[in-house]
Amino acid sequence: MNLFRRVPQLIVGLVLYGVSMALMVESGLGLNPWDVFHQGLSEVTGISFGWIVLLVGVPVLLLWIPLRQRPGAGTVANLVVVGFAADAALSVLPAGEAMPARVGYLAAGILLNGFATGLYIGSRMGPGPRDGLMTGLAGRFPKVPIRVVRTGLELTVLGAGVLLGGTVGVGTVAYAVAIGPLVQLFLPALTVEEDPRPAPAPAV
Repeated sequence: MNLFRRVPQLIVGLVLYGVSMALMVESGLGLNPWDVFHQGLSEVTGISFGWIVLLVGVPVLLLWIPLRQRPGAGTVANLVVVGFAADAALSVLPAGEAMPARVGYLAAGILLNGFATGLYIGSRMGPGPRDGLMTGLAGRFPKVPIRVVRTGLELTVLGAGVLLGGTVGVGTVAYAVAIGPLVQLFLPALTVEEDPRPAPAPAV
């Protein structure tokens, strides 16, 4: 059964996703819009970055209810694993002080994020809370292109994150430019094929 591949792939993908977030945080060169928001909340509340990722995911997931979205096992795992993985990585990563190290963190973080996204989406076990909110809104308002929905959501959280003190910079732009092509590169090879349906029994 490909379930024995899907579950480990999901968990590895989510852990690596959290590590990729930590790398970008340590670069200090800018984060993706949701993480600008997470970092801003962390700065204001004093709660660790990873715990903020987890706590923000809860109300986001609750927004699925009026959108009639159904979470999968991967959705719940995403809610829990990514934040803990990010905090664990932040606790062991040395600070990127010199600019070459910071650029290296940023490049590694973006590349790893694309690979990790391909892993967890390719496991086909359910989207993360934030991705599900985007697809749920797109489904509820089918006349609005999904790119408009995504852009609207990300501009909203980016603006809120900036007001809260989150880091915006060249990394924010680099992530926006690179993440789509990276996911497109990795996802086909990492998507788990569905189990073939058994052939119908011959008629007697």
